[in-house]
Amino acid sequence: MKTTKKITALLASVLLAVGITACDNKDDVKSDAGKVSAVERIKQADKVRIGVFSDKPPFGYVDKDGKSQGFDVEIAKDLTNDLLGDENKVEFVLVEAANRAEYLLSNKVDIILANFTVTPARKEVVDFANPYMQVALGVVSKDGSVITDVKQLEGKTLLVNKGTTADAYFTKNFPQIKLLKFEQNTETFEALRDGRGDALAHDNTLLFAWAKENAGFTVGVKNLGEQDFIAAAVRKEDQDLLAWLNSETEKLAKSGQLKQAYEKTLLPVYGDTISEKDILLEYK
Repeated sequence: MKTTKKITALLASVLLAVGITACDNKDDVKSDAGKVSAVERIKQADKVRIGVFSDKPPFGYVDKDGKSQGFDVEIAKDLTNDLLGDENKVEFVLVEAANRAEYLLSNKVDIILANFTVTPARKEVVDFANPYMQVALGVVSKDGSVITDVKQLEGKTLLVNKGTTADAYFTKNFPQIKLLKFEQNTETFEALRDGRGDALAHDNTLLFAWAKENAGFTVGVKNLGEQDFIAAAVRKEDQDLLAWLNSETEKLAKSGQLKQAYEKTLLPVYGDTISEKDILLEYK
């Protein structure tokens, strides 16, 4: 009798444990099934948060009325219109070069569209969509003492932005060149103006525009290092958003919308000194 009671109690315990486990598994399945994809999450929120620059004209900047403007901003509006049916449903979040990935990982933005150059190191942290622009490094300096070769920077001070490809390139390849680093573009260019550095390294697409708007400076080194690519970035877990951005980037290129954004924001700055084919990527 006692043995029978023990067996009965043991079976009850086992059934209870199995029941609890089954319930837990149901909850897990429900949780997985109820997980909202990135695209669906954005649609439910009825807005998309896109990280852009505040101080990198003509790509991303804030105008006198406090509104975000620039090439990346125009692309962001097109993305928002295609995703949510209204370009005004975008929330622009201002970022710096050094914190772009951090803003994605901490869920402060859904997409980064801040002149983000694709690099192997960054690809370990975030996922990049198909690129929409190509770029290389350049070096700008004052007229009268124009730097035309990297070797001329030895013994001089080079200004760069923290966390940029220029920072990484010179740190790795020219450790003997003294770097003075800043968080914001405005700080870096102001340091060049007031003589705290002998030259400034940045994306050549930015430097061409800046030198044209600022008399007394010349981009003496126009192409440095390898040709790089600019792309939108998302969190690695947001694979559905990445797939959507991949097809969307091709669509914007094929439809001529990237060209329209170029003509509105970059052409007035570059004029005929640069061809759009040197900047925009084509998809056939």
